[in-house]
Amino acid sequence: MYVKSRMTANPITVSSETSVADAYELLLKHKVRRLPVVDNGKLVGIVTDKELQQLTPSKATTLSIYEINYLLAKTKVKEAMTSGVYTTTPDALLEEAAAVMRDHKVSALPVLDGEKLVGIITETNIFDAFTDLLGVKENGSRVTVAAEDTPGSLSRLTKIIGDEGININRLAVYRGEGTECQVVITINSINTDALQQTLDEQGFKVLHISKNHA
Repeated sequence: MYVKSRMTANPITVSSETSVADAYELLLKHKVRRLPVVDNGKLVGIVTDKELQQLTPSKATTLSIYEINYLLAKTKVKEAMTSGVYTTTPDALLEEAAAVMRDHKVSALPVLDGEKLVGIITETNIFDAFTDLLGVKENGSRVTVAAEDTPGSLSRLTKIIGDEGININRLAVYRGEGTECQVVITINSINTDALQQTLDEQGFKVLHISKNHA
């Protein structure tokens, strides 16, 4: 799966000269947590709601509301933004973008096509993709099976399910340090009793079954 299939295209942006007050108003209006900062068509930074809030006087301030509004109108985004931003490209794999975000402890990456900002990919986009890949919201069942991490084991498991006349919609394998792995299989049926019995008889231990009727 590519970044371009999950990113928010054409994100709301500000310039480095935008006032903190205007930037914060955009965050609230569009219900986003961060804004790429673009000057003359070039990405120069990113500013988050937390960074903007740090420039806002605390509730204990002695300033009047008029003085606060004046201060926020005069303070520019460039005083709060993070420059030297980590980025990705539309054709990068989603897991590559996720790795960059994790390694550098950032919650979003602007997406550049050359030097042009075309989107933004966030941790929420990554989480949504993960739940979709596992079929969490799909009709059917998610069956977690313990299997030996050996050649042919996965093939034998999927053949058993196919022989039961059940279609596999999604499949994910989680490997531990030992010789056993956990296989999470999303199937198109909520009738799993016969399948569970067959798997047990064939030496596969069913660890968990969740069903979704939505």
